[in-house]
Amino acid sequence: QVQLVESGGGLVQPGGSLRLSCAASGFTLANYHIGWFRQVPGKEREGVACMSRSGVLTDFADSVKGRFAISRDNAKNTVYLQMNSLKPEDTAVYYCATGGLNWGGCASRRYDRWGQGTQVTVSS
Repeated sequence: QVQLVESGGGLVQPGGSLRLSCAASGFTLANYHIGWFRQVPGKEREGVACMSRSGVLTDFADSVKGRFAISRDNAKNTVYLQMNSLKPEDTAVYYCATGGLNWGGCASRRYDRWGQGTQVTVSS
């Protein structure tokens, strides 16, 4: 079965850290650009961190630069989002996605396979 499954979300206090994982099955993650997106009810989906299939190119939302990092482990067919210095405004459902077309950063229209999402809540 071809799918992406996110995990690692939860409740964390402001200033804390979380690491999200996205495991791919049924296809080879190394062949695709990967991205993490987030969405809050009533707002548009936002690209958070994206990486090209080569791993050379990355794209981050200004709001997370210096705090979030994206990585991929092709041997495990898994992509990660390390989130540090979390803020209440980081609260959202986080989705991972893959795209196979030309690299376009975190433009969501370039990603065509999506996971179900994992909730991240930053609150004291």
